[in-house]
Amino acid sequence: MSEMRMNKSVSVDELEHAVTYGTDPFLSGDYHQTEKKRLWPQTWQVAERVEDIPNVGDFFTYNVADESVIVIRTAADVIKAFHNVCPHRGRQLIDVPPGVHSVRGNRLSFMCGFHGWTFDREGANTYILDEQDWKGALNPGCTSLSPVQVDTWGGWIFVNMNPNAEPLREFLGEAARLLAPFEFEKMRYKWRQWVIFDCNWKTGLEAFMEPYHVSATHKQLLKYGQYYSYSKAYGLHSVSGFDERDPEKRIKQSTTLARAGKGADARLSTYELQREQYETVNKSSTTETLVNAAKRLVDELPEGTPPDKVVAHWLASAKADDAARGVNWPEISPDEMSVAGLAWHVFPNLSITQGVTFALCYRTRPYGDDPNKCIFEAFALERFPEGKEPKPEWTYAEAVEEKWGRVLCQDFSNMAAVQRGMKSSGFRGTLPNPHQERKVTNFHRNLADLLDQPGPRRV
Repeated sequence: MSEMRMNKSVSVDELEHAVTYGTDPFLSGDYHQTEKKRLWPQTWQVAERVEDIPNVGDFFTYNVADESVIVIRTAADVIKAFHNVCPHRGRQLIDVPPGVHSVRGNRLSFMCGFHGWTFDREGANTYILDEQDWKGALNPGCTSLSPVQVDTWGGWIFVNMNPNAEPLREFLGEAARLLAPFEFEKMRYKWRQWVIFDCNWKTGLEAFMEPYHVSATHKQLLKYGQYYSYSKAYGLHSVSGFDERDPEKRIKQSTTLARAGKGADARLSTYELQREQYETVNKSSTTETLVNAAKRLVDELPEGTPPDKVVAHWLASAKADDAARGVNWPEISPDEMSVAGLAWHVFPNLSITQGVTFALCYRTRPYGDDPNKCIFEAFALERFPEGKEPKPEWTYAEAVEEKWGRVLCQDFSNMAAVQRGMKSSGFRGTLPNPHQERKVTNFHRNLADLLDQPGPRRV
């Protein structure tokens, strides 16, 4: 399957209309099995970051549903990927026990623990015990490892198990173009954590797809202004951002600047928002540099300074502070910031909330064969002075505020409750907001297309 079939129920142009869809994508075991056959082996998905395998021979496993992939650096600038399975009798080459996030290491070769068949970093078979017994029937086509498509963008390593899939850049489409100015490839992990939740992987992902939930889930943030939002589809992918309720006054706004400068004293409100984001979103929805520059505003600017002047001074100060410690900002114009929006859904299972020098990302995957469970991962990226970036490993972290911060735990509180609620005989199906939750609708439209399942329909 190299292309997605256009779903006849709801097209991109109709996403502004009210739609509904049922609970099978979240609850059905059959739907889950269909995803294992037609989603995960057929689409591009983020496996890890390039910096995770800096040296020749470094490898990691990426595991999703029934699939396991070995990603390895075979040469200085060459990354390859193979199915984690021996072509002899099907044993996994790298054991990945249930509940293990991934396996990492450095190898000159891979040897099957069952019969000793051995493979080099290029996937070629280098040893077969008693090869003569096959009487010449064996050849590289049936004895080498099965390759997996692999490519990089923004510092991420993407894999695709479909040999006929479109190139990664075509898959990413406008998302790659609009996000390119942020130069994610120059960011590095600040922290990365994972946990197992009692909800479907889509339930977990959708908890972070729109700001429509802020007024009820994150009430403490309302003192910084309204969080009315827009969402827009770009084919498989989609973006959301802040908006004006009045259609005549709508101006799309970026993530870093949208709430800055609000309130009676723009100097104070800008700092208070930055501090709140830093302290309650696990130090990842802004940076320490931006917080400290905002803290100085009351000392550096007179009371009554117009909000636009406050924001301009704040950003210039933060940029200078970063430059002094060896962190250069990308050249992003106000128009580029605006059109890039607040947060992206990259099909199928990645969410990116981006800033000038940072990003907060989420990824979800199924856990076992239970559609009511998922692996939830979150990680923060940031620009650091060269050679001073932290090197965090994936850490399992219980879903408590001490590990994740107040805001993320507020989001977590919805996930299992949604999963349970959808099992109610009184639930008639989802009714996503046609303007603010179009990302969710677009996701299900595209998922239904790929799986050849019923998609969203007009109410």
